[in-house]
Amino acid sequence: MKEYSRNVTVGIERAPNRSLFYALGLTKEEMERPLIGVVSSKNEIVPGHMNLDKISEAVKAGIRLAGGTPIEFPAIAVCDGIAMGHVGMKYSLVTRDLIADSTEAMVMAHQFDGLVMIPNCDKNVPGLLMAAARVNIPTIFCSGGPMLAGTLTDGSRTCLSHMFEAVGAYKAGKIDAAGLEDYEKNSSPSCGSCSGMYTANSMNCLTEAIGMGLRGNGTIPAVYSARIRLAKEAGMKIMELVEKNIRPRDIMTAEAFHNAETIDMALGCSTNTMLHLPAIAHECGIELDLDYTNEISAKTPNLCHLAPAGNTYMEDLNRAGGVYAVMKELADAGLIKTDLITCTGKTIAENIADAVNRDESIIRPIDNPFMKTGGIAVLKGNLAPDGCVVKQAAVAEEMLVHEGPARVFDSEEDAIEAIFGGKIKAGDVVVIRYEGPKGGPGMREMLNPTSAIAGMGLGSSVALITDGRFSGASRGASIGHVSPEAAVGGPIALVEEGDVISVNIPELKLELKVSDEELAARKAKWQPREPKVTTGYLRRYASMVTSGNRGAILQTPDK
Repeated sequence: MKEYSRNVTVGIERAPNRSLFYALGLTKEEMERPLIGVVSSKNEIVPGHMNLDKISEAVKAGIRLAGGTPIEFPAIAVCDGIAMGHVGMKYSLVTRDLIADSTEAMVMAHQFDGLVMIPNCDKNVPGLLMAAARVNIPTIFCSGGPMLAGTLTDGSRTCLSHMFEAVGAYKAGKIDAAGLEDYEKNSSPSCGSCSGMYTANSMNCLTEAIGMGLRGNGTIPAVYSARIRLAKEAGMKIMELVEKNIRPRDIMTAEAFHNAETIDMALGCSTNTMLHLPAIAHECGIELDLDYTNEISAKTPNLCHLAPAGNTYMEDLNRAGGVYAVMKELADAGLIKTDLITCTGKTIAENIADAVNRDESIIRPIDNPFMKTGGIAVLKGNLAPDGCVVKQAAVAEEMLVHEGPARVFDSEEDAIEAIFGGKIKAGDVVVIRYEGPKGGPGMREMLNPTSAIAGMGLGSSVALITDGRFSGASRGASIGHVSPEAAVGGPIALVEEGDVISVNIPELKLELKVSDEELAARKAKWQPREPKVTTGYLRRYASMVTSGNRGAILQTPDK
């Protein structure tokens, strides 16, 4: 069972190494057991991570119960909500690769026999999944759990997406300062990843769906004692995975990723999963084609409408049976493969055999879905030749087909100023460009402008298109990841104020109503812009990052 740690604990030549383990306070007996790295993302700035010390202590207890030696080390995480609306959002997506790289470095330097990853928030989960695939030693995930829904003073339930939209409502005079403060103090009532099917919870659910987390990993609320028990079970289970030598790439196969995409569609996950799943798959040596998304969506009904698409929350999904209940619905319809191995040491079929849908208003039966197609759609056309994504499950029916004049902005800040200034009117198509992976750099989330549009009462009459991306909390006709991006001369860079843009989500089309000849003439005049950031990590990131349709993975320039 000590496949790797022998390199640092066994033999005369390793006496110096052992001396440093003794310096850590480890005993000879502890060094003789498998050394299990516990990657804790605990910090005091992210609400989803403030409780992870409790999770890591429970994980370590489970490891010791099963005969291993746990050794904890940290991973970073950014709070997207706190980073929103300023330069900090440029540093959100980029942390995914920092997390993967730094975790790889720690694991390879110290030769652990197995790993328990303890993430919770948006880029932290995929970053650690990328690292798990890269180092490929036995690994299991135990996330921190979702936040409870908030309750306003009138007794209505609320969440972070409502909080952002309340700013727009206040600007539009729809609520007063006391109403805004009500949201401010009550929308995020506990520790945990924010309570809707936003990116963090989407990725935690998909970690469970793909087989890298135990039952309940995506849905058991952070404040429930069941989350502590889950952590102990994960600590014990890693020892079984080490003994059986079950590794991440044994679990995260091409078929497992296709399962994850199917479950993504049924759950109504964040569009950010269309960045993260390809990036994780890439680390497994698997290339996920974005075009295949629509094939999966066409045959996968959308069974869940959690916030921001609806008025239910993660605690409701947990009560209804969680991810396994959704998987059971899909499996019974023959939509996912169930003979795949998972971190339980068992197959999906064995895992979900006793799963029950306890509330058909939360998890719709397969024959009575919210939508007959999946929650996410990939659109193409002359404005996005390489594709773009929309969370169609969160789009008002009247906005599934829309045509209107382009209102063009070269930054998020300029767009926000126009929206709050009353310059955006019903029927407009807001275009925010030069916010892509290279152009941003960092592909900022556009939760502020989408929330401003919704809060100003324009959510059912205005579309927003960007080469940036959206928070999982965004709703409405919000179309992101437009590829190629403006910074590399993609067609979005050629849009002019007043151009007519046509959005047709059912037909999977995004078109700029400008002739090919006119676009060619504009392209001939287009000049690359000076980078917005010329120093530090963001500059290095911009030089290596690929487009949104490829998952914004990093590649060296000669690749």
